[in-house]
Amino acid sequence: MKTITLALDWTPNVNHIGILVAKELGYYTELGIDLEIGSPLTDNYQFTPGKKLELDLATFVLAPFETVISLNNKANKVEARAIYALLQEDLSSIASLSSSKMTSPRHLDGKIYASYQARYEDKIVQELVKNDGGTGDFEISYPAKLGIWNTLLSKQANATWIFNNWEGIEAKNKNIALECWSMTDFGIPYGYSPVVITTQKTIEDEAELCEAFVKATQRGYLFASQHKEKAVAILSQYVTEEDRPAIDLTQALEATIPYFGEENNMGFMKPERVESFLKWLVIHNLEEEQILNQTLYNNTFCNN
Repeated sequence: MKTITLALDWTPNVNHIGILVAKELGYYTELGIDLEIGSPLTDNYQFTPGKKLELDLATFVLAPFETVISLNNKANKVEARAIYALLQEDLSSIASLSSSKMTSPRHLDGKIYASYQARYEDKIVQELVKNDGGTGDFEISYPAKLGIWNTLLSKQANATWIFNNWEGIEAKNKNIALECWSMTDFGIPYGYSPVVITTQKTIEDEAELCEAFVKATQRGYLFASQHKEKAVAILSQYVTEEDRPAIDLTQALEATIPYFGEENNMGFMKPERVESFLKWLVIHNLEEEQILNQTLYNNTFCNN
């Protein structure tokens, strides 16, 4: 049995359900993996998932695809690779409270955007606003990451980035009306998020481990899509005490299941989608052209 750590990108939520199911039902154990799951709650996001991979504090981490790009293009380069996409489509959006009367991204001009300080995030939101006819001139605040959603609810910020299948479900359950703007609707070919990331060294030295991890993970997401009640019960054990009463987990799962992917290739990343996002970053001077020729992901383990 090999003990490994997976660092989550956020507190446990519906995006992670297949991993949590696979752990609780022993799918990882069956394949020789003792999986320890690390939540950012343990260090209040002192280290990002990418930094945890760099410091060898985790074998696998969850993060947006941007993290892979960043790790491969920083001064002390980390040869990181995405090996599994949890969702096949982007379920995130920029959200504002309907009560704020911001009915379109351009209305963010002159307002406050609460940022996670993620790579490219602020520029992406600026382009979103510009693509809607705005100037992209708004104030950016950087609250504590795990409290950003609450800054929107308390009106300390006018907009922030959310997952429609998590914070969006919470807002619905609390009868809080939101205006949500997706990247795709405003001409931004956003990449996969979140993805499982590891190092090229792990892929080369521990190929069987990677294969086993992905196989068990796929099995977990398949189970979650077919046995919703049991999967929700497992997820409920992991979510924070704050989230448990605030979010209808069944609704969250129902909203997410269509995006787990097909049974025979869950986790697969389409080359054309990755390339489209990379080209967008280059065109908007967020990265150099070299990223177009880099190996940033590996679909090998997703094909059954």
